Amino acid sequence: MIWRFVVVPAIPTETVSMRNGARFYCKTAPIGFNIYDNEEKLRLTTTYQAREEADAECQRLNVERLQNALSDRESMTAL
Repeated sequence: MIWRFVVVPAIPTETVSMRNGARFYCKTAPIGFNIYDNEEKLRLTTTYQAREEADAECQRLNVERLQNALSDRESMTAL
């Protein structure tokens, strides 16, 4: 089973760029972790500094989605 939400490394964001001759160098913000939505094919905007935080939130989102799906199924069979 493929989970809807998974933890992925965050994309570094450029904070400052400087030029040295013909080359450009950029400083990036520290990389954290994002949660990726496999159904919508996008990253959620919140960035987590620790993988454990991201894993906990990811698990919470997947359990919440599973519970909603099960309750929807139960209400359909009740009709």
